[in-house]
Parts: sequence; C-alpha cells; structure tokens
Amino acid sequence: MKKFIVETYYTCTFKTTHTLDELNDNELSKIDNRSDGDVEVIDVKLNNRKTRKIGAENKVLSSGEEKTKIIDTNVLENDPKVQTNENLLSNKIKGKIGKRFRMPDRRKGYIQKASIGDHKIYLHTGEYNDGKIGEIFIDTNKEGELVKALMNNFAIAISLGLQYGVPLDEFVDAFIDTKFEPSGKVEGNDRILSATSILDYVFRELAISYLGKEELAHTPSIISSASDDKGSTDDKFLKIVKNITSKGFVRSNYEEKLVDLSDIRINLKTKN
Repeated sequence: MKKFIVETYYTCTFKTTHTLDELNDNELSKIDNRSDGDVEVIDVKLNNRKTRKIGAENKVLSSGEEKTKIIDTNVLENDPKVQTNENLLSNKIKGKIGKRFRMPDRRKGYIQKASIGDHKIYLHTGEYNDGKIGEIFIDTNKEGELVKALMNNFAIAISLGLQYGVPLDEFVDAFIDTKFEPSGKVEGNDRILSATSILDYVFRELAISYLGKEELAHTPSIISSASDDKGSTDDKFLKIVKNITSKGFVRSNYEEKLVDLSDIRINLKTKN
C-alpha cells in the first residue's frame, strides 16, 4: 500500500488590468509580455487535498525560504536560551538527566515502631553508603488489604523519587501537616508526641532523622554543647563508625551514641 502525506497549497485568484492605445491583434499579442498594469486580488482559498508520495524528491527552496532558513539558524546559534534548552534536551537523550541511582544490595537503615491511636506503624528506611536515604517502606496493622496496598505503593513511589534525585525536603514540605485519621497521640517515638496523620508522622520522623529539622520535633535533642566542635573529634575512628552506622538511626549524633571502652580491661583466659 502506497503511503502519501498531505501538502497544503493556497489558490489565489487575481486579475490584471492593462490599458491599450489601439484594439487590434498586434497589441493583444503583446499583453503577456507587458510588465505594467494594475493587479487586483479577487479570492484566496486554502487547498489541502493535494498529496505526494513519501520519499519523493524535495522541491528546490525559493530564495525567500532560503533566507528564512538562514535567519532561523542564526537565531538558534546566537540565542543562549535556545542553546541551553538544546543542551538540556541532548543531556536527557544521553541519559545524563533523570538517571536512577539504585540502592546497594546490602544497605543500612533502621526500623521505627510507633502507634497513632490504636494503629501500629512500622517505618523501614534504606540508605546509600554515604548515609543518604534512598527508600522507605510503611507497614500498618488493623488495616484492610486496600489500605495496605495503597501505603506500600505510596512508599514505592517515594522511594523511586528519592532514587531519581528528588530532594527529601520536597516530600517533607508536601506531606507535613496533612490531616486524616488515624491521628492524635504518638507512642513509641522519643521525638514526636503527636501527628495529624500517618503521612505527617512519617515525614516528620524522616525530616528529624535525615535533615536535622529540630523545629519539627516535639522534644529537644539530647546533645551536649561540646559535640558542636566536630573539627577536633572527627577522627579516623569516627569516620569508620559513620560508614557502618545508619545515619537515620543515630540521627547524626554519632558521638552521643558511642561508648568509651578505653578504661575497661578484659582478661582473656585460655584453656590448657
């Protein structure tokens, strides 16, 4: 089956008026070669019924079309906004933008159990090697299969957003203070005492643990003033601890979670 594409043409009807000194056959034969006369446009119609076969040779551009093409090319080359858009488009095509950073197969994280009313909530997190959050899972009890499925798929959507580079701040700003049941008093979390919904609790917890937003907590953080000087205490051992410890679990307070065992002596006895 032959393929055709539609071309659009304009049909223009006009008339040309010439003035003749004498009306004879000799003067009439010269009308076609005369350049004088008054031209009057009578009608212009759009004709889009003409077609041509795909693959046919392109017609030669007229001088006006060539000038338009040259002007457009110059505009594209000189306009920085157009160049920026072209670079972004090329980067998207090459996969430089919108690349997914997958989680490692063995990853750090923590599980936080809490209760809002009679509903228990288990928040699971997964972290990259540098401590940044990359995924979450939300488990609930006393809920139907529909609610559990919606919460699980919602957590998957958030995880995909984090892995594609969406900042956690954006999710926190979007879901903090959302209001629906269950809501009220929170038990099992030492920093959050109440929540207006499950989503409010979840992203309030993530903001405190991974973003350090203490203004969202209901209880003060137990940090000594001496721990503020991180330059002198961030030694090699502390770096090792940071690499193997969940940032969300210790809420970035590595020094407060460490136990000094330097003065403890252990006697090891061997069996004869």
